[in-house]
Amino acid sequence: MDVSSTGLRVLQQIAESGSFTAAAIRLGYTQSAVSRQAASLEREAGATLFERRSDGVRLTPAGLTLLRHARTILDTLTAAERDLTGTAPRTEVVRLGVFLSAGSVVLPVMLGRLAASDPHLTVTTVEGTTPGLTRALRAGSIDLAVLTSRPPHRPPDDESPQLHTETVEDTELVVAVPAAGGGFAGRTSVHLDELVDAPWITAPSSRSEPLLGVWPGLPGRPRVVHSTRDWLTKLQLVAGGFGVTTVPARLAPLLPPGVSLLHVDGASPEIRRVLVARLPGHATPAVTAVTRAITAAV
Repeated sequence: MDVSSTGLRVLQQIAESGSFTAAAIRLGYTQSAVSRQAASLEREAGATLFERRSDGVRLTPAGLTLLRHARTILDTLTAAERDLTGTAPRTEVVRLGVFLSAGSVVLPVMLGRLAASDPHLTVTTVEGTTPGLTRALRAGSIDLAVLTSRPPHRPPDDESPQLHTETVEDTELVVAVPAAGGGFAGRTSVHLDELVDAPWITAPSSRSEPLLGVWPGLPGRPRVVHSTRDWLTKLQLVAGGFGVTTVPARLAPLLPPGVSLLHVDGASPEIRRVLVARLPGHATPAVTAVTRAITAAV
């Protein structure tokens, strides 16, 4: 095989983003350039590397095999560049991904613990959805991820081999509502039927990612009035009386004034599990130290 580092980076970005278009945007290429690189990789490999689906692009088993080697090659090239330019890091870096509501709860405590126990470690973070972070793990763009799952708590994806996961905690999903006005003031619970016509504040979603912010299984089509990924914006909109949203109960200590949390009656409890995930195989001491700090922080 005669493949370029550019081709391997295209492979990595397609695996992480789940589409040729998103990979092109992240790399600063045109979509046609990414398509040409993908076709060239398949010719050199003599195998189909990409499966085109209605919800995006996934790597075939042959593609995943090449991706595994691509991660090693690209990491080696990055290390060589750092050595040649004299920019090799003085500390060991762990790239951590966290799902959208986890950062505000987990990161400050976890980073504080690491600063005291493992000052030689540097943690960089990126925020994303569980599907997106799972792809990033597979692509080798991050080393570790804090993910969430709902019953029956299946593996984060159906690729083989399975990711290594550790359960951090289980927490209940609740509804954040305005503390004053709107019919919810002074209450501790709300019936599912009362939420059917509620104005919802959600996070943007795609066909491959769930709609976050609406109660799961809500009858009918939800009335979404605001869409934002930022949790502070969501909760401030709730406090202002502009809608409701779902949040994990663990966020209770961080609520701004004017927001109350209600349990939902008339529906089965929605339990969300927090997981730490990494690629299978032996974990490095740095990844083990960060995992330990995460589990102690929750």
